[in-house]
Amino acid sequence: MATPHIACEPGDIAPLVIMPGDPKRAERIAKTRMKGARLVSDVRGIGAWTGTVDGVAMTAMASGMGVPSVSIYATELYSQFGVKRICRVGTCGGISKQVAVRDVIVASSAHTNSSVSTIDIPGVTLSLAASFDMLRGAVDQARGTGARVHVGSVYTSDFFYSSRMDIVPALDKLGTLGVEMEAAGLYACAMAAGAEALAVLTVSDHLFDGSGDLTSDERETLFEGALEAAIAGLKA
Repeated sequence: MATPHIACEPGDIAPLVIMPGDPKRAERIAKTRMKGARLVSDVRGIGAWTGTVDGVAMTAMASGMGVPSVSIYATELYSQFGVKRICRVGTCGGISKQVAVRDVIVASSAHTNSSVSTIDIPGVTLSLAASFDMLRGAVDQARGTGARVHVGSVYTSDFFYSSRMDIVPALDKLGTLGVEMEAAGLYACAMAAGAEALAVLTVSDHLFDGSGDLTSDERETLFEGALEAAIAGLKA
């Protein structure tokens, strides 16, 4: 059942998918958190590893960067491989003064400047939101560890480098916790497929408070809290 972007057999992809943006992070999850992980697809360097996590079958597969990329993989996983739940586990920039670098954000909804919120129904802006059961499972797990965890909206931007910083104070005023590039696309795909999705994010830098950014190495290693919350959300 190969698609243009995923080349494997029926049953090779588990119904539950952990989806970081970075292919190296997907491989790291497979090697350090899964048992019996095997590479089932590697088209364009986007590896998909399937194994078990705490006895539950899961696949770790990267999304790449941005709404277009995550939308390709999520659509094919939901529509062609029987995937029921996808949890994005990644990083974001902090917006709210309530959050700090290294905190965990569980995105209950995603604002966006992408057309995914308006393209399907002319004249209507869709509300792009997470699955409640996944959200509850992730939040319960994260708060149970004593970690600094925040629940609320994020902003999914189509642009990593943008001159439109003037909109950030308005987003902050509305309670937006952070900015990233994929959650809204994933939530839109889940809605279209009648499936479920969630994004659990580690704050890697902050737009306002001047705290130190995570290095590329730290981004690889300091995401265990978000990963465990994501796993709990998938299993909820």
